[in-house]
Amino acid sequence: MLRVEQIPTGQLMTNCYLLWEEWGRSEDLSEVRMTRRAGKGEEGGKRKGVIIDPGDDAQKILMRVRNHNIEVDKILATHCHFDHIGAVAQLKRELDAEFIIHKDDLSFVRDCKNAARKWGFHIEQPDDPDRFIDEGDTIMVGSSSLEVVHTPGHSPGGVSYLNDTMAFVGDCLFQGSIGRTDFHMGSFAVLEKSIKEKLYTLPDDTKVYTGHGPQTTIGHEKKYNPFVRP
Repeated sequence: MLRVEQIPTGQLMTNCYLLWEEWGRSEDLSEVRMTRRAGKGEEGGKRKGVIIDPGDDAQKILMRVRNHNIEVDKILATHCHFDHIGAVAQLKRELDAEFIIHKDDLSFVRDCKNAARKWGFHIEQPDDPDRFIDEGDTIMVGSSSLEVVHTPGHSPGGVSYLNDTMAFVGDCLFQGSIGRTDFHMGSFAVLEKSIKEKLYTLPDDTKVYTGHGPQTTIGHEKKYNPFVRP
C-alpha cells in the first residue's frame, strides 16, 4: 500500500508530498519495523518512494526521507512554478533521482530562478528534467503505480497523479477554491475544463492532496466549490 506524508515547505507553504510503498498489510507493520532495524529486507531495508512538488526546504524533506528509510528514485512536479520545484536541484544531488515533468512546463523550469527572484525569493536553478510525462502515462512507486492525468489551466503543463482513491492535483483545485489563472500562460476556461472533465469525474470519496492548504475530497468540491460547478 502507498503511504503519504504532507510536508509544508517555504514561506508560501507549498505542500510537498513524500509518497512511498509500505511493505505488507497494516497489521504487519511491526514486523516491517523490526526488519528495518535489523538491516534486512528489500534493498537493505529501504522502501521505494517518490517526492511530489519539493518547493523549498530541501533539508527538511531529506530528513523525512531518511527517517522513513525510503529510497527515492523520482521527483515529480504537478507543475513547474518556482514554489513547487525550488528544492529540486539540491534533492537531485543528494538522492540521484529523476526529475520528471510535463513538457509544456519546460519554459517554467528554465526560468525558475529568475521567476523566484521577481517574487523576492532565492532558489538554486534546477537542470532540465530527465524525462517528460503525458496523459495516460504510469509512474511506478515500487510495485504500485500513479496514473498521469493532464490537468492544465493553472499552467499549460499541469498534471495530476492518481492512485486508487488519492489524487495529487497541485494548484489545479483547492478546498473551496481553484488555482490562479492570471499568471503567465494560465487560462480559467482551460482550468475549468480540466476540473470538470478530469477531476470531477473521479469518485466522490477520492482524497484530493492540494498544492497549498488542507486536503479535501472530490465530493466536497463538487458540492461546495463556488468557482467550478459540476
